[in-house]
Amino acid sequence: MSDVANSAGAGRGALWNDAGWRAVTAAFTLCGMLFGVWASRVPGFKESFALSDATLGFLLLALAGGAIVSFPLAGGLSERWGASRMTILCAVFYCPALIGLALAPSPLLLGVALFIFGALHGAMDVCMNGWGAQVENRMKRPTMSIFHAMFSLGAGLGAASGYVAVRMGVAPLGHFATVALLGGALALWLMIPERGPKPTAVAAKGKGSFLALPSGRLALVGLVAFCVSMGEGAMADWSAVFMEHLIRVSEAQAALGYAAFSATMVLTRLSGGILVQWMGPVKVTRASGLTAFAGLVVVLTTTSLVVALLGFAMIGVGYAVIMPLVFSRAANDPDVASGPAIASVATVGYGGMLLGPPVVGFVAQMVGLRGSFALLALLALLAAALAPVLRITPRR
Repeated sequence: MSDVANSAGAGRGALWNDAGWRAVTAAFTLCGMLFGVWASRVPGFKESFALSDATLGFLLLALAGGAIVSFPLAGGLSERWGASRMTILCAVFYCPALIGLALAPSPLLLGVALFIFGALHGAMDVCMNGWGAQVENRMKRPTMSIFHAMFSLGAGLGAASGYVAVRMGVAPLGHFATVALLGGALALWLMIPERGPKPTAVAAKGKGSFLALPSGRLALVGLVAFCVSMGEGAMADWSAVFMEHLIRVSEAQAALGYAAFSATMVLTRLSGGILVQWMGPVKVTRASGLTAFAGLVVVLTTTSLVVALLGFAMIGVGYAVIMPLVFSRAANDPDVASGPAIASVATVGYGGMLLGPPVVGFVAQMVGLRGSFALLALLALLAAALAPVLRITPRR
């Protein structure tokens, strides 16, 4: 990329002038949108296949399993071929994988399709975060929170499309194909021209295993990521089910819960830099965890659609900024190099996001869905208690 482009990208208010920033933004938005589309139609799949909570939990475990299996492969190939190139390759296959979910004729084949969908989602997530870190370092300004906001925006758009599709009587196949083809084409149009640094530049940045688990104080940072990502994953796959079965709303209205959650995540993440500069990472994390806890309590104690939507909006505010802060803390760990530190925390964090939905299903089968959401509230409190571990200290 030219020096002119770099200078433009570094200037305040000129983010969109940077091709790399646009490309990563498109990747995060597409990834979130495809996942949000699936999340919005989970109640319909549950009903059409007559799935129990436990069976749905097993199917969602297949999605989580696919992602976990993809992590080491995605990490190794990203290091060898470059994070940007791997992100684009994942996106090319992730779009048709969404369509494959709608084509599954039985619960067994739906599980297979979810495994593939989860593998591509997990691989793209790892690669695009690496790409985003490269762009952030080159531009020398914090943009990770904005990238994560774009993921939330995409998820919200996907959930909103589910509401519209259900209201219009559009079957999942038509809905999924429309979003995957149109959204994928637009995102790839922005992503493909800007492929980032050469793979050798990526590989030279870190030492050790890309997916080593965090240890020492970094393990506590990973625990914060796990607590928050468990909740994020559960909101994606269970918020609509919770709304439909416990708040007693229609399938179309049920999709609004995740839309409210995602919308407030977007707004909060867009202002995340200002909040951190004003309060510091520790106070922001503590306040965020307590806000998420309060939102979950509201959702658990109401039968009103409006109040429930307010609760999901509060949960979105609470979860929004913590994961970007986790990545920033890992990148500045005083004992572990940035690359391995980010990779280890990301593995724990995204593992929690993908394991959250099946865990909620299993707990719901034993103690009910309200009990599952109460567990998420306790995890939010734990994240607030662990806030001091996100304090950034100088490298040794």
